[in-house]
Amino acid sequence: MASNVTTANSDEPSEKDAGGPIKPIAVQPEPKMDPQLAEAQPTSPPQQPPKPRVKKAPEIPIFERRNWLIHLHYVRKEHDACKALIKEQMEETGGMCEYPTYVQALILRQEGRIQESLECFQMCALINANNPDNLKQLARSLFLLGRHKAAIDVYTEAAKMSERDWEVSHNQGVCYIYLKEYMKAKECLKQAIQYNKHDLSYVMLAKIYLMEGDVNMAIDVYKRAVEFSPENPELLTTLGLLYLQIGQNQRAFEHLGNALTYDPSNVKAILAAGSMMQQHGDYDVALTKYRIAAASVPESAPLWNNIGMCFFGKKKYVAAISCLKRATYLAPFDWKIMHNLGLVHITMQQYASAFHFLSAAINLRPKMGALFMLLAVALTHLDDPDNAKQAYEQSVNLETKDPAVALNFCVFLYNQGERKAAVKQFNNFDQRMQKLGKDAINTIDQEIIDLANKMGPALQVGEKHVWKKEPKETSGTGSSKDTNTNRQGVPSIEQAVAAAPSPPDKEPRSSKKDRKAVPAE
Repeated sequence: MASNVTTANSDEPSEKDAGGPIKPIAVQPEPKMDPQLAEAQPTSPPQQPPKPRVKKAPEIPIFERRNWLIHLHYVRKEHDACKALIKEQMEETGGMCEYPTYVQALILRQEGRIQESLECFQMCALINANNPDNLKQLARSLFLLGRHKAAIDVYTEAAKMSERDWEVSHNQGVCYIYLKEYMKAKECLKQAIQYNKHDLSYVMLAKIYLMEGDVNMAIDVYKRAVEFSPENPELLTTLGLLYLQIGQNQRAFEHLGNALTYDPSNVKAILAAGSMMQQHGDYDVALTKYRIAAASVPESAPLWNNIGMCFFGKKKYVAAISCLKRATYLAPFDWKIMHNLGLVHITMQQYASAFHFLSAAINLRPKMGALFMLLAVALTHLDDPDNAKQAYEQSVNLETKDPAVALNFCVFLYNQGERKAAVKQFNNFDQRMQKLGKDAINTIDQEIIDLANKMGPALQVGEKHVWKKEPKETSGTGSSKDTNTNRQGVPSIEQAVAAAPSPPDKEPRSSKKDRKAVPAE
């Protein structure tokens, strides 16, 4: 029997489901356009290719995403905000983040907590052992703690990672200076200069030569430094002072003038140039220079010392004492200021005050023969010949070159009636004058030479002991006056009272109690 049931997988629908016979669908043809109209109709623009999508920035790891903000706060010196960020970062990373630890160590070192900064730098070196900056900062902290040998070892390890590093070689040289290994220090500093010429390396190298007493080599190093950096006023000033130390005043003045050209308010150069003018007796010009320096450093003891000695040269003794008192208030342990105060008080015939300041200077500088000579002059006027004689003996033993010491002692002994001892000291004076030579004799005060020419016939040692100054040729630059003060503004020994006169008759005599010459150690 035929069945009318259709299967489920039949694809063709049945007439029963459609409700009748299937009708065909009429297909209408596409309309055709005139080719002329098709050409006249505007065509649509071609479609642009889609723009490429911007790639998303890569995700920064959690332990580095705040480094930029930490750095920003650090360079702005906003340390509180910087430390707060570092604390959060360290908590998130468990203390294994290099840069926050590095910045924290720098902050701790600026706050003076060197040991804690050392521990942080050690942590940085453990996190990243291939970074030479971590080792250099670690060595720097060791250097600040005084562990110079350990610092040198760490710098050596850093040099293996960073070749031809100026900073490493320079710091190694500085460490060797503190260890007093000057040969190795010079090698390291010369190597640093070869890697990269830097003013600081030249300065440290010259410092080594000065500690060794080689002034000429130090000058040579500073000359090379000035060639590299000709507009550095500190280098020019130091070079001028070194020329001044070896007696080349013309070159010294040139370099000091160049330093003042680049930095008119450089106090160090002003003091040096002013002392040279003061040495030649140009007190008004020197005071003009000092006035500029006083505006920058009103609390400088050397400045007020030099100003006081300018007034002393102009014979304004009250103003000189006022300035020197201010200088000694600012630097109470400077023996030069005490020396100058004693000298001014002797000039004003205030011998008790002179004794006070000269005794203080001797306590600070017990090996200075000129101080004992001035003390002896003050004691002579205070009618204390015993202690004055002891002070003269100390002065002659300590000062073996200055002829004024022996001549003053000779005058004192002659006034005391000790003729044989006076002749002995006069012969000592004669020997010292012969050792000085003709050029040095021209620098001695004329009062000393006149007194010596009178003492020879008085002691009956013959008329052969006669000294004369050779006439000087006046040059176009500078003053031809005799020098009254030395380079530091401290008056020379020749400016002291050459003759120790006998005690005055009408002057009030002070007590001899507790007025003894301080013996040299």
